[in-house]
Amino acid sequence: METKLRYREDGTFKIVQFTDLHWQNGEKEDRRTRALIERVMAAEKPDLVVFTGDLIYSLDCRDPKQSLRDAVAPAERTGTPWAAVFGNHDSEGGATRAELMEVLTSQRHCLASAGPVGVHGVGNYALTVADRQGAASSALYFLDSGSYSEDPQVSGYDWIRPSQIEWYRMQSQRLAKASAGAPLPALAFFHIPLPEYADVWRTETCFGHRYEGIACPKFNSGLFAAMKERGDVMGTFCGHDHINDFEGTLGGIRLCYGRASGYHTYGRWLFARGARVIRLREGARTFETWLRLANGLAIRHPRPHKPRFARQGN
Repeated sequence: METKLRYREDGTFKIVQFTDLHWQNGEKEDRRTRALIERVMAAEKPDLVVFTGDLIYSLDCRDPKQSLRDAVAPAERTGTPWAAVFGNHDSEGGATRAELMEVLTSQRHCLASAGPVGVHGVGNYALTVADRQGAASSALYFLDSGSYSEDPQVSGYDWIRPSQIEWYRMQSQRLAKASAGAPLPALAFFHIPLPEYADVWRTETCFGHRYEGIACPKFNSGLFAAMKERGDVMGTFCGHDHINDFEGTLGGIRLCYGRASGYHTYGRWLFARGARVIRLREGARTFETWLRLANGLAIRHPRPHKPRFARQGN
């Protein structure tokens, strides 16, 4: 399991999440996306960059593999370690997920991997962040949330499959065993939001915006329940819905959207592109998070949204 990542001397570790770049062929919109990535990275100086899917809009890419290289180039050039998961638009045309993963892993600073054979999807892997003594202190899980439902009886988007959930459980148990049995504080990254994102907006106080419907799978395969049972994942991070950026806590797990980063995507007037920033602290089972917008503004205290239907006890 990857251990190249380490907490800083001050005991912090910073991640910047970029999502939904929708890179195409280097058009004006792509150049604006590149400038956004460069500005955010210069402002935040992250220890890790995570791209949460739809790095490219493959149907409109003349050469999807080259478009993918161009999409990650702003992070790669800085020498900052980076990781990625795929979204529903990455492999629609011109290249398979396996071929695109080969492009990613050929980059010097990429920490992504295709993941184990026999686990559904491409890009299921885990990284650890070591403490200042070199021991694994936190875990980062990356899961391929797929593209579109392959079940003719279920329309809409794909879902995390049973083999992926079992893989996560095994990784979580292995890390806990190496840590004297205690669950290692963890984060999880994927592209398509879980059904629980709709639940948390409906029943809990959330912070941020929901300007469009939550385009989650219609089938709930149980990843959230598995994370709750294991007790290690503190927060999840997705993209997919370009004008949602809220976060809310359900069952002790913070469900967070990124902020759409790409200018080829649909958007909303006065809803600036940006990125989500996550800061971990060594030994703490919590994290801080805020948004960094293209204009340099940091949003640390997003507006609250009160639920219409509060969760009821028995």
